[in-house]
Amino acid sequence: MLLDKTQLGSVELSNRMIMAPLTRARADAGHMPNNLMAEYYAQRASAGLIITECTMIAPGTSAFVSEPGIYNDEQINAWKKTTDAVHAAGGKIFMQIWHSGRAAHPLMNNGTENVGPSAIAIDGEVHTPKGKAANTEPRALREDELPTIVVAFKQAALNAIEAGFDGVEVHGANGYLLDAFLRDGSNKREDAYGGSLENRARLLLEVLKAVTGAIGAGRVGVRLSPLNSYNSMRDGDPVALVSYLAEQLNQLDLAYVHLMRADFFNQQEADVVTPVRQNFKGNLMLNMGYSADEAEQVVKDGQADFVAFGTGFLANPDLPARVKAGAEWNTPNPDTFYTPGAKGYTDYPTMD
Repeated sequence: MLLDKTQLGSVELSNRMIMAPLTRARADAGHMPNNLMAEYYAQRASAGLIITECTMIAPGTSAFVSEPGIYNDEQINAWKKTTDAVHAAGGKIFMQIWHSGRAAHPLMNNGTENVGPSAIAIDGEVHTPKGKAANTEPRALREDELPTIVVAFKQAALNAIEAGFDGVEVHGANGYLLDAFLRDGSNKREDAYGGSLENRARLLLEVLKAVTGAIGAGRVGVRLSPLNSYNSMRDGDPVALVSYLAEQLNQLDLAYVHLMRADFFNQQEADVVTPVRQNFKGNLMLNMGYSADEAEQVVKDGQADFVAFGTGFLANPDLPARVKAGAEWNTPNPDTFYTPGAKGYTDYPTMD
């Protein structure tokens, strides 16, 4: 099952093993994708689908200093090296499009203020070009500013298609802008975008409608993390939230919903998979800590249609071949996850 060919929206895939989006911070100055990134993604083209690292939809929204962007012509042209390389290797690739929201620090963005649904800062400190600094309190976005963000997501999706991508994944997870609107721990608004589930989901749904209208629903997925506490996130009722979202997303005919099943830090626990599987009628992709055997079983049982692997693909460019052969997996090196250069990026060996 896991290694069978299948259809995902408008894209035919060679297997159900998805490469999850992984921030690697290898872009050049100006958030420019480069040859090294093209090599990295092409090495992993045997994934059923590659989903890129989070990619900025607008300037002034950096949260990692060296993440790529998709908001100008130079970036579009530079990304073509990656999409051409992946397609030449027989792969399929979606771009994850992203607004970092309150996680964008002014020291990473030439003093540009960070924004969010409410004026609530992420706890703790963050690495910036000038060293560690406390996270800053975001400015609460005005309601009249939100249409501009919707348009930026739409344009980013169009830019991704122009750059040769097979589709896009809208990043609605991990405490970034769209997720911060979704969850009541970070959204204390009293207007049409806060309070009720309907209001908190409004911005995400407006973005998805705009993106699907621009490039076609069969080329659009969305990632959700109702439990993840990363970036100081929490929700009072994550099961109710994700159940509501699953029902609403049925109306959009998306290629898939990409669900993170757990919390990085184990602060919130709940079964969010079952309500999404019950309420969402389309393709469900699951993520976080799956072994090959567990992934095979959840697909066989109908609990999921696809399973995404993060560090598995990071350290094993030939992961589907390893699974087929029952071979051991390389061990990822966390010390090189975000460091510049090829070490820990393009030098992981294949079985051969």
